[in-house]
Amino acid sequence: MSSRGVEEHHRWSHTWLGTDRLFARRLARPVARFLSIEAASGLLLLAATVIALVWANSPWRDSYAGFLDTEVSLVFGSVDLHLTVLTFVNDALMALFFFVVGVEIKRELVKGELRDRRAAALPIIGALGGMIVPALVYFVINAGTPESHGWGIPMATDIAFAVGIVSLSGKRVPAALKVFLLSLAVADDLGAITVIAIFYSSSVSFLWLVAALVLLVVVWVLRRRRVWFGPLYFVLGVVVWYCTYRSGVHPTVAGVAMGFLIPIQPLRPDLGAAEIADRLENQAELTAADVENAAFLIRESVPVGDRIVDRWLPWTSYVVIPIFALCNAGVALSGEALSAAVGSRVTWGVAVGLVVGKTIGVFGAASLAIAVGIARRPRGATTLHLLGIAMAAGIGFTVALFVTSLAFDTVEATDQAKVGVLAASLVAAVLSTLMLRLAAARASDAEMELEAMENEVLFAETAPGVVIDER
Repeated sequence: MSSRGVEEHHRWSHTWLGTDRLFARRLARPVARFLSIEAASGLLLLAATVIALVWANSPWRDSYAGFLDTEVSLVFGSVDLHLTVLTFVNDALMALFFFVVGVEIKRELVKGELRDRRAAALPIIGALGGMIVPALVYFVINAGTPESHGWGIPMATDIAFAVGIVSLSGKRVPAALKVFLLSLAVADDLGAITVIAIFYSSSVSFLWLVAALVLLVVVWVLRRRRVWFGPLYFVLGVVVWYCTYRSGVHPTVAGVAMGFLIPIQPLRPDLGAAEIADRLENQAELTAADVENAAFLIRESVPVGDRIVDRWLPWTSYVVIPIFALCNAGVALSGEALSAAVGSRVTWGVAVGLVVGKTIGVFGAASLAIAVGIARRPRGATTLHLLGIAMAAGIGFTVALFVTSLAFDTVEATDQAKVGVLAASLVAAVLSTLMLRLAAARASDAEMELEAMENEVLFAETAPGVVIDER
């Protein structure tokens, strides 16, 4: 067991989370681990954003621009790739982020919350509403302008910030509602990836695209042939990324495709770590080969996808995303720039799309699905809880900034969209927090009223000399 696993075991050993029950093992513990990582990464993301804004508006603003324009050269044989720091972060490092996202989406689809059709219906329908309505809001506000191409910006939800805001409400938010938010964000990510691949890629070179597809087929065949040599897949993944980059399709799509090809089932599903350890403990004489074989079997009893997420999620959450924010959130906030943003249809399209469009889209679609019986309301959640989560979905920071970098060619439109993203994310975070607090207070008042009524009935039934009218 890794050091993090030992730490989690000690932390949960005396609670229900530490039991071996199926729900605790398969869903509750992974969700708790994910929440802790995403909530903490949200703080780093916020810190990186503040640093970027201060740097970009300080007397050293020229050094910020110079840092982003610094050339990064990648030379290997005949491959001679020259990228700026900004391009390297957005095209290469973010491919790693989307790789982990791809693995998580596949895991949710195969054996997670999105596997059960009825359980998956609510977050998927909510995500669809949360993508379509904001895009329409932006498009209507910017109709007839060259900037109408930015309709994909307000479609995305930032998992780290959204989960962080909801986590601040603690026990005020039912656990089932947090699972709903995570599933909604996963479905939302899948939609955003599709939009990026189809609508925000440049002119396509089919020769390079075919080369990338052939390599993906090779990866699939190797996986089917049970080849598990990690370095081989790393090299193939890098080559797939390069071919996708040269093809004109955004290279982060390569990361998602590789993530989808990662096996989610264990190599040895017939064995469990405890069973292997017991067998080793009861063996009379142990050799180094026995211990090595047991270690291999224990490792292979855990799905490759789980191992990859456990290994790389902290890196993408704590390193890649903060670096991305540092490089993309630095927008000029001078009086002139803010005045231009306030009068810009781009800014208003992004802001209204995220704050209003996301809320109406997620809440409206989810409420309709519950009303017609397609989906179930999360256990313990009220209408106000659902509205608060829909508002949290309007925090569209990371992927929204990422799509902004793809949507526009001019610095003015890009900066105006960034102002819209920053302002909307702040407003959505505040509104969501207030709504979730109100929902918790209303739920608490309702529980107290119900308890008071039950106490009155109990007193009437047990108090001496009291006659109960049973008519």
